[in-house]
Amino acid sequence: MKNSLSRYLARIQGILPGFIAAIISLGVWQLGGWKPLEQVGYNSLFQIRNLGILPKPNWDKRIAVIVIDEASLRKLGRFPFSRDRYIKLLQTLSPSRPAAVGLDIIFAESSPDDSQLADAIRASGNVILAQAGDDKGQPIPIVKILDEAAADRGHISHNPDTDGISRQAAVKFQGRNSLGLAMLQLYTSDNPGKLEDLEKFLTSLSQHNRRFHYVWLNWLGKTQSLPTYSFADVLEGKVSQNAFTGKLVLVGITATGFDPLVTPLNQTPATSGVYLHAAAIDNLLNNRLLQPLPDWKTAFLLLLIGPIASGVLSKLGVGGRVAIALILPLAWYGVSLTLFSFNSWLLPVAAPVGTILLAAIGLEMREQQEKQQLMSLFEKYMAKETANLIWQRKDEIIKNGELQPQEMVATVLFMDIRGFTTISEQLSPRELMPWLNQYLNAMSECIMERGGVIDKYIGDAIMAIFGIPFPHTKPEEIKQDALNCMAACLDMHERLQKLNQQFEAEKKPLIKFGIGVHTGSIIAGSVGGGKRLNFSVLGDTVNVAARLEAMNKEVKEDNPYGILITSETLEYVSDRYNAKPVKSIQLRGRKQETIICSILGKK
Repeated sequence: MKNSLSRYLARIQGILPGFIAAIISLGVWQLGGWKPLEQVGYNSLFQIRNLGILPKPNWDKRIAVIVIDEASLRKLGRFPFSRDRYIKLLQTLSPSRPAAVGLDIIFAESSPDDSQLADAIRASGNVILAQAGDDKGQPIPIVKILDEAAADRGHISHNPDTDGISRQAAVKFQGRNSLGLAMLQLYTSDNPGKLEDLEKFLTSLSQHNRRFHYVWLNWLGKTQSLPTYSFADVLEGKVSQNAFTGKLVLVGITATGFDPLVTPLNQTPATSGVYLHAAAIDNLLNNRLLQPLPDWKTAFLLLLIGPIASGVLSKLGVGGRVAIALILPLAWYGVSLTLFSFNSWLLPVAAPVGTILLAAIGLEMREQQEKQQLMSLFEKYMAKETANLIWQRKDEIIKNGELQPQEMVATVLFMDIRGFTTISEQLSPRELMPWLNQYLNAMSECIMERGGVIDKYIGDAIMAIFGIPFPHTKPEEIKQDALNCMAACLDMHERLQKLNQQFEAEKKPLIKFGIGVHTGSIIAGSVGGGKRLNFSVLGDTVNVAARLEAMNKEVKEDNPYGILITSETLEYVSDRYNAKPVKSIQLRGRKQETIICSILGKK
């Protein structure tokens, strides 16, 4: 039960940074913080698709555009044109029998030739006039005689995004159809199947009680690839009549300075507003408007992707984490690009990628906090390098939040102050504790500088281990642990001489210590109850080292450093240290007597 709960808590801790990242990302989404990056992502989808690596749709061949370009202005005069230009255009187009003609030209001011133009419009029977709006969004009236002659009218209002790029089109505005939608309704009036599809689309729009009904445009390519003809060339008969037969013909101005339009694929230079209607017609005609993810699905996606990313990253090391933190955003972008290219789905790009990166950052921050806590704890017991090693290899010894028990061979050291009880009776508590702590701090530094781990302080005594927390199995590793212990013992002896000189100058009690060292098998792990745990070592090796430390009270001759070791430890250090057997004892659980040796110094 406890293990199951521990594993559950570990999993929760792994996904918690991702969940928090998802909440933050969702808040940023609601506040519009991701929008600038989403706009960049939107542009990149079109730009990559336009490279031709993925399926690249083409403009519908049923759409044609007649443009008032620079050449037309040079030949026909300045814009706006007189009515006779449009009369001649409609008369030229009449034999071609286009399906619908959308004039993206504003006829808001009357002219002496209005009646003739009205006759031409009426004779064509398929002309849709453009209707603009004022600065308050109210429709500007079309010249009445022209309005009555037209087959329909459509608004040309549109609102580019903050970066100037037109990504959406308002197919409905205050109940009025857009120019492109009006042309489509006329076009589908003779095609019941197409009309039914369009009516379903319009019905779906009417279910939303909004002033504007925006659709996301699927720009098929650069507008230059759409069949486009010069207004002057059409009037001069330079364009085949078949070019407009059965087509949806848009007429607009593309001359520099008039009605500029910026798309993801036409940014520098910009294109012209007439192509916005062409894109809307193409998308509606082929049912390939972009389908953005609804807000509630986006929220669900972010709340899902954050914990997943965090859970995956939490199981990896630094290298794997960096790799996955790069791969996951690229993978998501690949999914978005694929669904965009094949299904016209418009998935958010920046918000999920940002959520993944936030989850990675959150996980790193949490682990840095944990590392600081762990390091601040371990650095009190061992060298910083050892603490760093534990953090780097924490997965080997930490499971479910606990240090796992491990059996290993290590060298255990016990040391305490000779005559401490008598000394403590001579000093007041305020004098005793600083004096003792100064000594313990100096000895601990010597131990940790040689790679030892302080297991515990027992009053004036210190218990330290060389060879934990990772098991050493090779003889040379075990030998090095014993050598490190011996080096630390002599360091402590030398450090104590200097410390005693200071104590003597300060008229404080001098210190003599005794040390016991033994190398053997131990079990290292967490010891304690559910509310209080301590990392410690157990085993007969610990008891032997403790007994040797106490024997220093008896062995005073040939024991210049106050360091006693067993023959087992001597086997590892005899090539570097002089030692002398001083005693032989029968330890419980052993058939042979244990030889005790004193350290006489380095060889």
